[in-house]
Amino acid sequence: MGFNDLKKNTGMNEGLLTELNKISSGSKKSYQDDRFWKPERDKSGNGFAVIRFLSAPEGEETPFVRLFSHGFKGRGGWLIDNCPTTIGLKCPVCEANNDLWNSGDESDKDIARNRKRKLQYIANILVISDPKNPHNEGKVFLYKFGKRIFDKVQGSMQPEFEDEDAINPFCFWSGANFKLKIREVAGFVNYDKSEFDSSSALLDGDNEKLEALWKTQYSLQEFIAPDQFKSYDELKTRLDIVVGGGRSTPTAEDTNTNSSSTSETSSSNTGAEGADDALSYFEKLANED
Repeated sequence: MGFNDLKKNTGMNEGLLTELNKISSGSKKSYQDDRFWKPERDKSGNGFAVIRFLSAPEGEETPFVRLFSHGFKGRGGWLIDNCPTTIGLKCPVCEANNDLWNSGDESDKDIARNRKRKLQYIANILVISDPKNPHNEGKVFLYKFGKRIFDKVQGSMQPEFEDEDAINPFCFWSGANFKLKIREVAGFVNYDKSEFDSSSALLDGDNEKLEALWKTQYSLQEFIAPDQFKSYDELKTRLDIVVGGGRSTPTAEDTNTNSSSTSETSSSNTGAEGADDALSYFEKLANED
């Protein structure tokens, strides 16, 4: 655009508004991954849904992955990162926790408890019934869950009593729907009443439909790929800053936070907005099982 054209564009124009909207919409980082499903609870804390755990996705061997992470706040801000022990590597946070735990000081043990690893599992599911959000029904999602639900899964495969039949809940043909029943008990989320239904073929055992469904599943191995974890030195530097209260200068790597937490973890954000996002994420994480 030449100088003489400036006067012709003294008013608002579509191109300028488009760019402003791009900047505005991108100014606040979103930590939501629409591939993940989460049950919605009512005001009393109760929730209900029926889901079906699915087989290993195409090209992968296991129907779920296990992921450890750390999330806590120190004098220098938040540390929210995947734990390298997930893939068998050393973790400076875990090492520091061990030192605290072995110090013999109860206050050190409290700190270690606050900084301990959080265990979660990720699997593909088909949503069978979602009364709060019926538009989710019939769709494949990723589902992140904790030990309590995993215990239910494991219990279905290795039943405790002789009169119970073992099932593979991830099998399309002989698996079972999982009735997710959520209650709030003494201020905590409780899944005790959740249970598997009787064994049944998914989609009436129609192989063509099952194969089409299988091909829509999401990769699970991406969540535990090496590039999803900070190096030992990077994590140690961040730990020192968070615990010691130092300040860090954002680097290009900080700005382009690796997908190490699937757009859900950004431990290098020390600004006010970054702290709010981190707090929002960790509060959500802490409330999940």
